[in-house]
Amino acid sequence: MWDPQKYLAFDDHRSRPFFDLIARISAEAPRRVVDLGCGPGHLTLALAQRWPSAVVEASDSSPEMVSAARERGIDATVLDVREWQPAADTDVVVTNAVLQWVPGHDELLARWVKRLPHGACLALQVPGNFDAPSHVRTRELAASDAWRDRLDSVVLREEDAVLDPAGYAALLSDAGCEVDAWETTYVQRLTGEDPVLEWITGTALRPIRNALPDDDWQRFRAELASTLRAEYPRRADGTTWFPFRRVFAVARVP
Repeated sequence: MWDPQKYLAFDDHRSRPFFDLIARISAEAPRRVVDLGCGPGHLTLALAQRWPSAVVEASDSSPEMVSAARERGIDATVLDVREWQPAADTDVVVTNAVLQWVPGHDELLARWVKRLPHGACLALQVPGNFDAPSHVRTRELAASDAWRDRLDSVVLREEDAVLDPAGYAALLSDAGCEVDAWETTYVQRLTGEDPVLEWITGTALRPIRNALPDDDWQRFRAELASTLRAEYPRRADGTTWFPFRRVFAVARVP
């Protein structure tokens, strides 16, 4: 289950890669703009503002996120991204921090390219920080003797959950697209108690939260918190620096 409020707790940091992504989309007057994995819808509104004449199509696999988007006036639907099919007038597709949850999404991207109209833009952004201490220590704790039996069915994202920029560039160019691919590491300034733990609670820790009863979840968080404090020490001014790598690609369909 996704928690829209927890996800939005770091809205400024989570939104910046989205705006960096769509700034590289050159479409001027698209007929239909699709937001796959729209989340609570606050960024979908930015798509509608940039392309006011376009039909904006939004979906997310989480009913909680879709409900939050609808409260913002967005006609969002509950849909697994793997089941999405582009309409004939789809000129822009945006997937922001979605495909890391979809194993084998390279095949999905290739299929979309074949079905999108000539000149359509396909833009994606995925986190590329699965080898960062925040994620490595989470996987280590989940696999430890104390937690293995209770979390053996939980699938956590590994280092190879996404491609690097060269990988997406090769995939999309092999499909015939003109591709712009890059990566950025944002050195994020966080505040508050255990801010890195709070950050990943809204995303990477979600499968663990869903698998554990409340008491066990609180114990897991407490154990992980002490480890993350050592990996990401608080500075004298009370802030914590959290480097976060993101991978981007914008492809124009032939």
